[in-house]
Amino acid sequence: MNNMRQQNVHEVLQWASLFLEKHNREPKVAEILLLHHLQINKSQLLMRLRDIMPAASLIAYQQDLKAHADTGVPVQHLTGYETFYGRDFYVDKNVLIPRPETEELVLGTLERLTGNQAPLTVVDVGTGSGIIGITMKLELPSLDMHAVDISQPALTIAKRNADTLQANLSFEQSDFLTSWVDAGRTADVIISNPPYIPWEEEFTLADTVKNFDPSLALFAESNGLYAYQQIVKQATKVLAARGLLAFEIGAQQGEAVKRIIQLQFPKSHVEICQDINAKDRMVFASIN
Repeated sequence: MNNMRQQNVHEVLQWASLFLEKHNREPKVAEILLLHHLQINKSQLLMRLRDIMPAASLIAYQQDLKAHADTGVPVQHLTGYETFYGRDFYVDKNVLIPRPETEELVLGTLERLTGNQAPLTVVDVGTGSGIIGITMKLELPSLDMHAVDISQPALTIAKRNADTLQANLSFEQSDFLTSWVDAGRTADVIISNPPYIPWEEEFTLADTVKNFDPSLALFAESNGLYAYQQIVKQATKVLAARGLLAFEIGAQQGEAVKRIIQLQFPKSHVEICQDINAKDRMVFASIN
């Protein structure tokens, strides 16, 4: 690593971007980490480009850059958070790092619920860091919001995020909807971004994903469809009449997930919706 003492912020940022590029990493990570280490935002950065970079911040910054370049450790694990729906969520190795596509799942679900007069019970299956359940509760406070996950460490993080963001929802440990089936509870909406990558595709993923996101949150048996099969099967006992199923899916899974739903709910109306990149990403099913 270069000794860059007495260099200004602009020079440090230029060097860091080139350093990451040489290591086949995204140069934009340099700015994200710089903002984190200087504890400033983008507009403040523009005003501080000529300032001398503090020595202590520079050393810590260099260490994080090297870790990211060498191992692919995600920038979110270095900063400790990712922004989702305009809010910062704490993340670590125990949870999936939130993706922008999941914001579209939340938005599409909220659009389908807005205007509903009765208070709705919603369960977020496989909540991870809590992004879906917490965001929905904050955006539509009338929801009776519940979140489940099989991972206790993930639930600890989700609860931490709910406390930080002052979202009032319940969390419980459950293998998919098993706890709801066992207790005979019903929900008006079941929403999930479950693991959906087939194990056979593990070798295609970037090291920043496969080496750091928990495999429990990434991969699924049955060509990536196992979670949908289980959730939809359990939904026959949990979903209330005229309920809604909302899933994030892999880009090639739309028709397969639609068939899974129609097998259990023959009278359902199933929509396959695309994300901002024009890829199939969401399935919404209205149950009649």
